[in-house]
Amino acid sequence: MTIKSVEQLVAIANKQIVTLSAQQALKKQKLDEAVLVDIRDIRELNKSGKVKGAEHAPRGMLEFWFDPSCEYHRPCFSNKDKTYILYCALGWRSALAAKSLQDMGFENIAHVQGGFAGLVEANANIFTK
Repeated sequence: MTIKSVEQLVAIANKQIVTLSAQQALKKQKLDEAVLVDIRDIRELNKSGKVKGAEHAPRGMLEFWFDPSCEYHRPCFSNKDKTYILYCALGWRSALAAKSLQDMGFENIAHVQGGFAGLVEANANIFTK
């Protein structure tokens, strides 16, 4: 059996999903075309904050919160007219998460290349809880 590395899985995902620059993601958010979704762990948010207006969906609950048939579904993830743009710290987890949501059948999914670090570099409006 051949084991794929995380790096290989991310590379495969990146070939099959929509990847946006931090600037593109922030522009779509500003134009109200997209919802940014922070999939980092709550400890990461508490330490470094999140982008203003972003929804939080921890990676471990993401699929459950997006699935409209699941008891854990969150209505904020039901707008078919918006693109949901996922981000994590650097863009690896969000690539895998975007691929997972795409595999579930969601078409309005993208992720931020460079993750939260890229958003900070692009001067995103960051706030802490």
